[in-house]
Amino acid sequence: MTETVVLAAITEAAGRARGHSPFLSMLLDREPEIAAELDAGRYGRTSPTMDATQSIARSLRLARRRLALSVAVGDLAGSLDLSAVTGALTDFADQALDVAIRAAIEERTPGAEPRGFVAIALGKQGSRELNYSSDIDPILLFDPDTLPTRPREEPIEAAVRIGKRVVELLQARDGDGYVLRVDLRLRPTPEATPIALPVEAAITYYESQALPWERAAFIRARACAGDVALGERFLTAIRPFLWRRSLDFGAIGEIVAITQRIRDHHAQGQAFGPGYDLKRGRGGIREIEFFAQIHQLIHGGRDATLRVPDTRGALRALAAAGRIDANDAAALVEAYELLRTIEHRVQMIDDRQTHHLPTGAALDNVAQLHGLQDGAALLKLLAPHVARVAAVFDGLAPARGDTLSVDGDCLRQQLAAAGLDDKAAARVEAWRAGRYPALRSAAAQAALEAVLPSLIAAFAEAPAPDAALIRLDTLLERLPSAINIFRLLEARPGLAALLAALLSHAPTLADELARRPDLLDGLIDASAFDAVGSVAELADEMRRGERGADYQARLDHVRRIVGDKRFALGAQIVAGAADPLAVSHGYSRVAEAAIEVLAAETVAEFTRAHGRVPDSEFVILALGRLGGGALTHASDLDLIYLFTGDFSAESDGAKPLGATLYYNRLAQRVTGALSVATAAGPLYPIDTRLRPSGAQGPLAVTFDSFARYQHEEAWTWEHMALTRARPVFGSETARVQVCAIIAEVLAANGERDVIADAVAMRAEMAAHKPPAGPLDAKLLPGGLVDLEFVVHATQLSRRTGFDPALDRAIAALGGLLPPGMGAAHDLLTRLLVTLRLVAPDAQEPAADATRALIARALGLADWGAVLAGFASTRHDVAAAWRKLSDGYDA
Repeated sequence: MTETVVLAAITEAAGRARGHSPFLSMLLDREPEIAAELDAGRYGRTSPTMDATQSIARSLRLARRRLALSVAVGDLAGSLDLSAVTGALTDFADQALDVAIRAAIEERTPGAEPRGFVAIALGKQGSRELNYSSDIDPILLFDPDTLPTRPREEPIEAAVRIGKRVVELLQARDGDGYVLRVDLRLRPTPEATPIALPVEAAITYYESQALPWERAAFIRARACAGDVALGERFLTAIRPFLWRRSLDFGAIGEIVAITQRIRDHHAQGQAFGPGYDLKRGRGGIREIEFFAQIHQLIHGGRDATLRVPDTRGALRALAAAGRIDANDAAALVEAYELLRTIEHRVQMIDDRQTHHLPTGAALDNVAQLHGLQDGAALLKLLAPHVARVAAVFDGLAPARGDTLSVDGDCLRQQLAAAGLDDKAAARVEAWRAGRYPALRSAAAQAALEAVLPSLIAAFAEAPAPDAALIRLDTLLERLPSAINIFRLLEARPGLAALLAALLSHAPTLADELARRPDLLDGLIDASAFDAVGSVAELADEMRRGERGADYQARLDHVRRIVGDKRFALGAQIVAGAADPLAVSHGYSRVAEAAIEVLAAETVAEFTRAHGRVPDSEFVILALGRLGGGALTHASDLDLIYLFTGDFSAESDGAKPLGATLYYNRLAQRVTGALSVATAAGPLYPIDTRLRPSGAQGPLAVTFDSFARYQHEEAWTWEHMALTRARPVFGSETARVQVCAIIAEVLAANGERDVIADAVAMRAEMAAHKPPAGPLDAKLLPGGLVDLEFVVHATQLSRRTGFDPALDRAIAALGGLLPPGMGAAHDLLTRLLVTLRLVAPDAQEPAADATRALIARALGLADWGAVLAGFASTRHDVAAAWRKLSDGYDA
């Protein structure tokens, strides 16, 4: 807008304020200087200064009065958007509350530092979205050890008196009005607790007794006044209570039920039209807020980017993450801005905390304050937005199918129809009788009964219902509580079919689910079946969630993410959603990202005690399947630890160490970070036996020592392992250097009798590591090990075709290998990756459905084609190995 248009808009807005708002008209009369500026088209300030010549209470009241006038006219003129309006109102509330706390402490204990007392802002103050005439809903906390007190005064007495004085300073009215209405009823059990609570008692309450609505309320919480550091410590302590990784659909259902109760309680304001409740009505502000908060509670424990306090920001973040429909999010944001703006118009009339549209002439007055002709025009403006909000929010209610009868006789009939016998019926009846601790509470039994009909229907369609039911029984036996998993299945019925498939086919995934039932949470939407991201994207996700947390919390966080990703990747194979080759690469990227993040965290932690070794760095080399970028669900990680620089150097920390000792201790720490089971479970088995001199050598060596060993002492089998080596941690410069060393070593291998060494080594391996079963795609003659020997022996003897990825190495060797080796690699790898999930013992699965799953994963028609293809592939690989071992024709 041009300056002339802006001036005219401000003048016109001031005129509407005088003509349609008794409250604003009164303020214009009582603030002649501001009124003159506005009449002249000059806009006032939204950050009023405190008058130092007045008492604290009067200075705050006058400041609030001036702010109310300036913000109202700026809003009416369009000079301030909703964010600017609510931001100015919230900034003042924060300032006023802080001033009142400091004044209350100073009055009681002059000269004392104002610490040990904090206000936690909840509701719209917490999210910086205060209404024009809003109250504030702080929780007052104190620290008994640091709160200033008078002689012989108990801290709780001092805290309560400070709290009462703060409320008095803000809420007392006189001829200048008031500062803020204060509502302290959001504290724990307000009818029984003092108005200020000890911080440790508050932490205990929220960790153990808090209600679902309190979780939703704390999404918007922040420390806003007083001892902010104390408040932030409190909020950090209760963060796990708020952002739970395990979804609680029961809690979410209760929040939806709160809205239903609000609709019932405020029934007169539900219907749209004159008298409509803009806040609590159907399709109103509260439903937009709850819609955002419910989705934040569902997904925010796993995705920290969704922990956004303000409503519009939360909706946009949820849409960006794909958690809600982008069109719904845009519509809700637009509706929120309009509804909040009209709410402000209603409140500007008389400075009343009301949310109802008036009726009759009063509705016309509100419309004209907004710049519309009459109330009918205002209703026409609001109607489509209210309808859209109501429709979107109504979609939150879980779909409920027809409830099946599950008394004893009907249960047996339903199970029989599902192909399950009386043993299955007895097992289900035992669950209903509370056979396991997880099923004994009334809440668990209610959750079981609610989900049982859909669960039986899903298992009826399962490929192996008996096996699935037995594994579900094992899972329930191990669970501490079954409530969450039942509520999740009730809220997301499609998950029951996937659970039945996982339990039917994949004992490996069933065991993991028994240890971590929340793994099922990660499958609630289709994104679980997308390919995992790049190493950089995965590493960023692992870093992002626990920034600022301690080292142990970061170890736990990475373990949870790795567990989630590996479980989802395995589920992709069971569901037929991904090629096992792609899943294998995904497993590898997840592991590499974990190494990158945890090694960096461990280096940083180690550096705090021992400093750094100048001109030196830690490097990790991956070999085996990780080096080749193709892990299975059960793979361990083959690693070699190296370091650059001078081995005789010393670190520069408070506890200095020589370089060799420094890096060997660091390597032990990294191994522990990657392998030791924590509260979040284990991570990966780590194998470092491929390092120079094997188990007899130091855990970490210099680049020079590594190069010298590989040139002068390494056996042929070590060079074969080196063909799969690649750096996975270290600077780009260090990675280039170690790759150059590896290339030089492999290129200098021609003088050895590689073939003879390889033949001897393969015979020894066969003697000591027999195949696990008839489907052992790795160790059977003609399996992956034989294929690897063919490839690596050819690479070393011909000094060409080097690539850590086995499939690319086969392609690079081209005509040096018999035809069909690429196809053999693909079939054997697909079979190995799939069997690690569905037949980890390498035995033929008994269930036809599991055999069909394996055939599908291999891209073959049926089980007969699997066996024929496996036999033919083994024959081709074994023939290639015989040809090479009998003397390759140079």
